[in-house]
Amino acid sequence: MAANAFLLIALFLLVLMILAQPLGRFLALLVADKPLLPRTEGGLWRLAGVEAQAMRWPHYLLALLLFNALGFLALLTTLLLQGALPLNPQHLPGLSWDLALNTAISFVTNTNWQAYGGESTVSYFSQMAGLTVQNFLSAATGIAVAFALMRGFANRSLATLGNAWRDLTRITLYVLLPISLVIALFYVSQGSIQTFAPYHALTTLEGAQQTLPLGPVASQEAIKMLGTNGGGFFNVNSAHPFENPTALTNFVQMLSIFLIPAALCFAFGQHPGARRQGHMLLWAMSIMFVLAVVAVMWAEVRGNPHFLALGADSAINMEGKETRFGILNSSLFAVITTAASCGAVNAMHDSFTALGGMVPMWLMQLGEVVFGGVGAGLYGMLLFVLLGVFIAGLMIGRTPEYMGKKIDVWEMKMTALAILVTPTLVLLGSALAMMTDAGRAGMANPGIHGFSEVLYAVSSAANNNGSAFAGLSANTPFWNLLLGFCMLVGRFGIIIPVMAIAGSLAVKRIQPVGNGTLPTYGPLFIALLIGTVLLVGALTFIPALALGPVAEHLQLIQG
Repeated sequence: MAANAFLLIALFLLVLMILAQPLGRFLALLVADKPLLPRTEGGLWRLAGVEAQAMRWPHYLLALLLFNALGFLALLTTLLLQGALPLNPQHLPGLSWDLALNTAISFVTNTNWQAYGGESTVSYFSQMAGLTVQNFLSAATGIAVAFALMRGFANRSLATLGNAWRDLTRITLYVLLPISLVIALFYVSQGSIQTFAPYHALTTLEGAQQTLPLGPVASQEAIKMLGTNGGGFFNVNSAHPFENPTALTNFVQMLSIFLIPAALCFAFGQHPGARRQGHMLLWAMSIMFVLAVVAVMWAEVRGNPHFLALGADSAINMEGKETRFGILNSSLFAVITTAASCGAVNAMHDSFTALGGMVPMWLMQLGEVVFGGVGAGLYGMLLFVLLGVFIAGLMIGRTPEYMGKKIDVWEMKMTALAILVTPTLVLLGSALAMMTDAGRAGMANPGIHGFSEVLYAVSSAANNNGSAFAGLSANTPFWNLLLGFCMLVGRFGIIIPVMAIAGSLAVKRIQPVGNGTLPTYGPLFIALLIGTVLLVGALTFIPALALGPVAEHLQLIQG
């Protein structure tokens, strides 16, 4: 099985890099802010009333915040009034105010946390015109922020970062829509459904009556993966055969999650003299990714050794996994979806072993910078690059500098603020949930595993992931409001300082490389970057993890 595991990992990374490189070159053209269809774009800007000039960072940020605020209001209204809107063959009522608020925040922030069962709660119209639309727009927002930061590094004393409206439009029309269309058609060819027909009542072979949920699934499935959104049409997400019918669709879904995050690293390397910087980011991300996959696969294959003592044929942990995917594909999917801010699942993470479940949880807590979400993974990792450069400068007495831009006190303050946002939300949010009756009321599993479920849920919300351990009943006003707050601050509490850093870097002159310049592309800096990411994660979360999955693993060893 070890050979199969390494072949699967190697095949996945090989195909990913082959697909991501040309897409990265195309994304670099969009970063350069050159119109691909000048006449068509010019007419579109005039029709929409978009001004042509580039924006400084406060105006760019304001445009993004306004854009997302309008999307939030539109989605909230759609969910509340769902019962009176068309394409609702099951006559599903509108959502409660707290669930609608939580869901609207969730999809606008690219989290896609779902405190409901999709097939029993949300109509076809809400799925398409509400949730799927926000899958596109929230993904475009993350990529636009990454574009702005890349321009901040590349600009030569130029205060502007491009035009937010142009970026959002081009990203949606030139990248997300065409790729999603191709992927959706592929899913349909493999057996995913795409229909407006009402749910189908049938009689099983045993004579029981069953309702078969239907709907426009493939179109939402494509963008939920490509945009690292993760919100499934059905309650069991990508474990459902209508969403993920075959091993081939499963492989394509995993590739879709990492495709744009990897391509953005190649795009970052397209700047003059920065090719090695893009490769450095890919090496650091890939090393951490492989280590995480190996750890989860080992934990799940090892399973529960006490089963052997009880006479079982194998200790392998197949609980909560689909037989059509098996141990290796389920483990790989779990790492991919939590390393990226996707949250889609093809197996129940709550049923993983203690260590197998801890690794995905820790990947989220690291800030989801191991490839990460579309845009968010790149600018999140670049924050750690700036921190690593600053640490190296303190160690060897060199001026902190990256890609010719000096890193001053302002950039470090903003970097520290952005890095500390999500740990603060996770630790304080988990403490609040455990201290209050309303928080503990949602726990179906008391004790160590129940704490792990709470810690996982808050980590998922604060880091804009959206996956969950089962066993936590989160559809209550307390949990909807707590997790909604964590999702909102966890998204924009990082975007705001990142945009401030981009604006500060944009006006700085690019310094020529000299004897005092720290190389930021070799194995030594890659090791420093990985160490920085892991050290921040370890110092922040190991005490909390020790109370949950680590303690649970020690209990397993003791039988």
